[in-house]
Amino acid sequence: MSVVDIHQGRSPIILGLPHTGTDVPPEIWERLNDNGQLLADTDWHIHELYAGLLSDATTVRATFHRYVIDANRDPSGTSLYPGQNTTGLVPETDFDGEAIWKEGEAPTEKDIAYRLQHFHAPYHAALAAEIDRVKAIHGVAILYDCHSIRSHIPFLFEGKLPDFNIGTDMGKTCDPAVEAIAVDVTSAAEGYTSILNGRFKGGWTTRHYGQPDKGVHAIQMELAQCTHLKTETPPFAYDDDKAAKLRTHLKTILTRMEDFALALRP
Repeated sequence: MSVVDIHQGRSPIILGLPHTGTDVPPEIWERLNDNGQLLADTDWHIHELYAGLLSDATTVRATFHRYVIDANRDPSGTSLYPGQNTTGLVPETDFDGEAIWKEGEAPTEKDIAYRLQHFHAPYHAALAAEIDRVKAIHGVAILYDCHSIRSHIPFLFEGKLPDFNIGTDMGKTCDPAVEAIAVDVTSAAEGYTSILNGRFKGGWTTRHYGQPDKGVHAIQMELAQCTHLKTETPPFAYDDDKAAKLRTHLKTILTRMEDFALALRP
């Protein structure tokens, strides 16, 4: 099983897709309980949602599920949101705080070390290599990390999540102009709600790679799944009509970010 799928493009934009994968090795699958085997916390259909929006963008997609190991968590295990409910490097619960492993089958430290080496590290090696390649072409790279989550998850946040959730770690991970593009497009999108650095401020990927002083800009977009799914419960079906409407705004964001990056070229 290839743990990462890479499509190389010549655009300065790189799409990171750490949570759309649903592959679980059999020896791990059999340790998940019935709840875990629902794979409910997948970023359902996000790779389909973004497909073709920017024809020459690079994509780096983890094929493994986040229950194997979460490619958007600090490999040290440090929490992204200290003091708040969240899930860890190898989650023990789902987003509702419910157990996902059979009794006595939760991953051990040895399991975690193995998964870091064989899943987490290869994904980030591929992502880092693509950032370096794109930056070598343009002198700049923009990593746009693609995510989605259910719009109502009381364990993680109160009420309904905004439709567009932009994360830049309080402006640290990208040029203000990159952040402004996302804010301007989403705030003007009729019928949608949006927020900057609300409940989601950018995961480890955004925080780790975003070094605007070195020409690498990173931004996370967390979409509420009600914007593109027919239902946020099984079978998590894609809604073509909702998605078509949403894709117009996502395309505008990516196109404007690409234009910004190209304008920076020496």
